[in-house]
Amino acid sequence: MSTQPESPAHYDIAVIGGGPAGLSAAVSATRLMQRTIVVEAPSPPRNAVSRGAHGLLGLDTRTPDEVRAAVWGDLRRYGLATLRSAEVTDLARDPDGGFRITASGDDGADERVWARHVVLATGVVDDHPKIPGFAECWGRSVIHCPFCVGWENRDRAWGLVHHDPDHAITAARAFRAWSGDILAIVPPDIARLDEVRAAYEAAERELVEGRVARLHHRGGELHTVELDDGRTLPRQTLLWHLTQRQVPLIGRLVASLGLAVDEGGFVTVDASRETNIPGLYAAGDLTVPMGQNALDATATGGAAATAIGRKQMFGG
Repeated sequence: MSTQPESPAHYDIAVIGGGPAGLSAAVSATRLMQRTIVVEAPSPPRNAVSRGAHGLLGLDTRTPDEVRAAVWGDLRRYGLATLRSAEVTDLARDPDGGFRITASGDDGADERVWARHVVLATGVVDDHPKIPGFAECWGRSVIHCPFCVGWENRDRAWGLVHHDPDHAITAARAFRAWSGDILAIVPPDIARLDEVRAAYEAAERELVEGRVARLHHRGGELHTVELDDGRTLPRQTLLWHLTQRQVPLIGRLVASLGLAVDEGGFVTVDASRETNIPGLYAAGDLTVPMGQNALDATATGGAAATAIGRKQMFGG
């Protein structure tokens, strides 16, 4: 390993992000005898409002905090993983190989470590609309992933809120497994409105053109959607595709390292989860606009760490 004086702590793998993708990477890495550090931002995680993680074997219905506690209980038995609650502020290539990582802790002090490989598992940031009632319903009766919590919202009156025409058209015939009462809400100025209308007419599903102004609820349980023109729609669940953005670190890496992202801003990876920067991997939601759920994130985190382990064993 490199012996940089400014980086006293050395690791085989640094995982940035402690959600499902990051934890899966850490478990796989430690089982491959890789000394690992997980740096998790101290701010509440994106899934903090979730009432349960679903689809994870042996952990179904556990809250995100309970899942994290269970995984760290497993990791401590191996003795090769370290957890740091800190915000990564810089990630740079070491001239002698590997990466130099700077993180700022709760006390404001910087910590610097060195790692041979890095797995980015930072997730993404959802931009929440400033609509009365949205925050109270988010994660309960306003959802972003039907594969995550569709079962909990089954047999209810659903509304699909779309601002992207491709999402709206794709959803025209979807989600019937969970509800027989579904309508879509799109803004009147959505692009390709004629195509969207045609898709919903062919699917024999109602399309409402308008903007959501307020959500009426009881303790986070939605019962009525109010539009900006005063119309009201009795709905119990909204599937809302929010605008997303990367955490600030990813933008800095695009500028400083030339990290490649696609036209939607998502980090691009190859089949082994490696980015265009050798030794820098990415897993979880920051790489995909669709399929953002704990099960898929877990799979990609494990795949990234396994790919690193194989490279360590067999070279390449």
